[in-house]
Amino acid sequence: MPLWHLILLLSGIIAGGWLNPAQAQSGWLPTTWFTKQKIDPEAMFPLSERDGPWLVLATTFRGTGARDDARRLVQELRGRFKMQAYTHEQAFDFTGAQRGLGLNPDGSPKRMRYANAQQVVEVAVMVGDFASCDDSRAQKTLASIKSLQPETLTGEQGKSRAYADFRRMIGLDKQAGKGPMRLAFMIPNPLLPEDYFNRPQLDEFVLEINSDVEHSLLECRGNYSVRVATFTGVGTFTDQEASGGEESEFESRLVEAAEKAHRLTEALRQQGWQAWEFHDRESSMVCVGSLSQLVIEQQDGSTQPHPELVRITAALGPDPEKLAAGTILPRRIEGILLDVQPRPIAVPQLPIGRR
Repeated sequence: MPLWHLILLLSGIIAGGWLNPAQAQSGWLPTTWFTKQKIDPEAMFPLSERDGPWLVLATTFRGTGARDDARRLVQELRGRFKMQAYTHEQAFDFTGAQRGLGLNPDGSPKRMRYANAQQVVEVAVMVGDFASCDDSRAQKTLASIKSLQPETLTGEQGKSRAYADFRRMIGLDKQAGKGPMRLAFMIPNPLLPEDYFNRPQLDEFVLEINSDVEHSLLECRGNYSVRVATFTGVGTFTDQEASGGEESEFESRLVEAAEKAHRLTEALRQQGWQAWEFHDRESSMVCVGSLSQLVIEQQDGSTQPHPELVRITAALGPDPEKLAAGTILPRRIEGILLDVQPRPIAVPQLPIGRR
């Protein structure tokens, strides 16, 4: 194909809204074909739960000036090296008393203090958006970062107090001539919930049967939702099943379960609930809500259930008055019976390469 034909084709794709420059730069097209976007000189590009889930930890800045150093590096990585870079800040408090080893003569636990009592801020610079630590792009990026010589770290800017302290702490000054980020390594996104990487991935068949669902649970952007109804294809065998009709009967029950889940989802959405449906090989279910976390930490260090979780459970769980009287009666919506007890679940995770 002549080059001018290819350029016209790409222009039509972009103008028609099929592909925007941001999408193109993350895919198979050369980034040099698109106009460079200006970077806000004050932007920190903070890491979020939607980034990753695997990233390269390029380096960390610590102490006075750490934020400024991290900001300059993340902007250089994005602007000069065209990498998807982020910053992640964490504070450490070493000023309070800590429990020591052993006991005092009176039996009370020993209390100790840090020799250098201080509050420290560390700002990490990460690069990524990789599906796994074994991703070929991730490994190439990691190797590249280890050999990079960014002006932020090697020029006059690299002589800042924050980075100088960090270099001395990890011994980088003793290995002059090598890349300042040669200790980079792969890490999971620290903002993701602990169970994120333990969630079962979905196979192609389950993805296919959920592909045309209008309000699929796979579209839920939260980490958790609340299951309020479950419909299964399991039931008592009939004479027909005993004579060889088990498969067709089971399939008909699955279809009925899917239809109920869809009707309930639509009914809940008409009532103002953020409802989702999901179907697998053995059942269909309806969930409500999109939660980033299940508990909220209080100022005193205690935790409380997320208010939205409490609201959903109270509104769609058993009738509280009858429950107080000793009668567990699930609610009905449009004649469809809900589960006895709504339960939070982790939103299913798409397979690597489909996220």
